[in-house]
Amino acid sequence: MIHNDPWAFLRTHTAARIAQGRTGHSLPTRALLNFQLDHACARDAVYSQLDTETLCNQLDQVQAGALRLHSQAADRRQFLQRPDLGRRLDVRSAELIRASAGQHSDVSLSLVLADGLSATAVNRHALPVLAGLVAESQRVGWRLVPLCLVEQGRVAIGDEIAHGLGADLVVVLIGERPGLSSPDSLGAYLTYRPRPGLTDESRNCVSNIRPEGLPYDFAVRKLMYLLTEMSIRRLSGVDLKDEMPMHTLPDISSRAVSAQTPETPD
Repeated sequence: MIHNDPWAFLRTHTAARIAQGRTGHSLPTRALLNFQLDHACARDAVYSQLDTETLCNQLDQVQAGALRLHSQAADRRQFLQRPDLGRRLDVRSAELIRASAGQHSDVSLSLVLADGLSATAVNRHALPVLAGLVAESQRVGWRLVPLCLVEQGRVAIGDEIAHGLGADLVVVLIGERPGLSSPDSLGAYLTYRPRPGLTDESRNCVSNIRPEGLPYDFAVRKLMYLLTEMSIRRLSGVDLKDEMPMHTLPDISSRAVSAQTPETPD
C-alpha cells in the first residue's frame, strides 16, 4: 500500500535536505544517491577552471580592454593549500596593473571577476551581472577602470587591483564555497577605497547570485544601491548597513540573500 508523504510539500519550498524519508534506520537509496551526486558536483566545482577565452571575449564586448590577470598561486593545488597566495597578484599581473593605472576626478569603479572556490559559478552567472553593472554605472556617470579577469584569485585580490587602478570602489564577482545544493553560487564583494591589507569587516557582500537564488536583475539593483551608499557615505563593511526598501524585493521566498559583512570564500 502506498501512503502519501505528509512532508512532501516542504520540498517544493526549499532545496535543503528535508523530508528525505527512511528505510529502516537508513536513508532511501534515491536520497543517498542524490546526496552523493550533489557532493560530487560540489567537489568538481572547487576544482573547476575558468573558461578564460570565452570570458575574455565576452568582457571585451561589454567593455574593450579587459585585463587578464593571475594571482601568486601557480595552480589549483597551490591555490587551495595557500589562500594567502590567491590574495595577491603575481609579478606580471602587478606590472600590467601599474601600466594601466590612471587618475580619476569623478567616482571610479573597478569590476573584477575571479574564480574563487567555484569557477563554475563565474562561467555561468558572472557576465549578466557584470553587464548590468556596466550599464548602470554608465547611466549614473561613474568612470569604469579596465575590467579584470583573475585566475586562482580570492576576494582580497580585488583590493590590490582596484587600488592599483586608482578606483574608488570595487566589486569582486567570485565563485563562493560550493554547497550540496548550490555548486554554482556567485558572490559579489564590495569595498570603498580598496587597498591591500583590508580585511573582511571592510567589505559588504551580496551572495547566492544565480537563477535558483538571487536573480541577476535584482542583484544588480542591490549592488548599485550599496555602491551608491558607499560613495555618498564614504564607507563600507560593518559601518554600512543594508537599508534598501523591502518593498523592492522580488518573490524569492525560497532563496537566500545577504548584503552584510560575509563569511568569505577565503
